[in-house]
Amino acid sequence: MTKRLLRVGTIYIPVLNVDLSSEWYLEKLGAELTYKDKDKAIFNFANQSIFLVKSKDNQSSNFYDTHGEERFSLTFEVNGLDALKTIHKDFIEKQVRVGDIEDRGHTGRNFVFYDLDGNKFDVWSELSPQFKEQYLISE
Repeated sequence: MTKRLLRVGTIYIPVLNVDLSSEWYLEKLGAELTYKDKDKAIFNFANQSIFLVKSKDNQSSNFYDTHGEERFSLTFEVNGLDALKTIHKDFIEKQVRVGDIEDRGHTGRNFVFYDLDGNKFDVWSELSPQFKEQYLISE
């Protein structure tokens, strides 16, 4: 048996209001709510377990790099540029705060979006080859 880390099981995201944020994740991202109490909500989406955890004011999962640029700590993947453009348009129609689709000088394209609490997330147009193989996804 190989002893190594196999996957990320859960991601924790700080939110100010669990009820409002839960509704946002349901409506805007289509997440599946599996549990909620006054301090947390648990969602399944994007092949991941996501906990929204009640936090103090002015908390987020964002950080600043050495150049002072605000960064995201999580990138979602979609299957191709058409899928990226579709979800970008869908987010705009749902009034999600989104950035422009960008060419960052590597394979694929990206855009960022924010939740109600200002948590910044990235979306990339490329699925990892291992994910495609495991789930039998073709181009």
